Amino acid sequence: MKKLGILGGLGPMATAYFFQLIIQMTQAETDQEHIESIIYNCPSIPDRTQFILKKSTCSPLPSMMKAIQKLVGQGVDICAIPCITAHYFHKELTTAVSVPVVHGIEETASYLKQRNIKKAGIMATDGTVQTMLFSREFEKKGITCIYPSALGQSYIMELIYKNIKAGLPVEIDKFHTVSEELYASGAEVILLGCTELSMIKKDFSVGSGCLDVMEVLAKCCVEMCGAHLNTQYNELIT
Repeated sequence: MKKLGILGGLGPMATAYFFQLIIQMTQAETDQEHIESIIYNCPSIPDRTQFILKKSTCSPLPSMMKAIQKLVGQGVDICAIPCITAHYFHKELTTAVSVPVVHGIEETASYLKQRNIKKAGIMATDGTVQTMLFSREFEKKGITCIYPSALGQSYIMELIYKNIKAGLPVEIDKFHTVSEELYASGAEVILLGCTELSMIKKDFSVGSGCLDVMEVLAKCCVEMCGAHLNTQYNELIT
């Protein structure tokens, strides 16, 4: 099997959960059947959303490039970044290393295309939304992105930054309010497009029709590394 490199710390709890997903998704009866992995947990990397929205002049890209090059220097064959907003820098990162860097958003678009999904509701950071990261990839597959209202988007940011990242209780009512709004606007599925939102799915019932982008990323990593995927993860939409 190929060795997986994980550029983590964006944030730390999401990184830990991503690695847990890799283990859970791998069909293995012995330790030796799991994927060899190296995690570089680098929480000092500057906030991606703040830089993208020009609220900070501190670019996360140099630190990310340095970290991913260290992973490649340690012999990894494939890299993954369990931070969806960080995919804004995907092109620069792929040119900085000689191994594939899995594109979670692109893989999610393909996953939905295979299931004939035409409209997807997007829950993500302001940085991801305003840079149209999902829209650019999804349009290539004929999928329309539906975004929350201004109030709904503020709820998503509060869930990400004031709840999960801050280590405080999740205001799950806000999640369901945004979810219902997106369905009412025509969404066929709701995408959890931020790894902090993945933590909500881990601990709460999010209802039917949700797809966690981090789960898609983990599934792709398991398959690309040559491990066997647990059959329970063939279908990721709740």
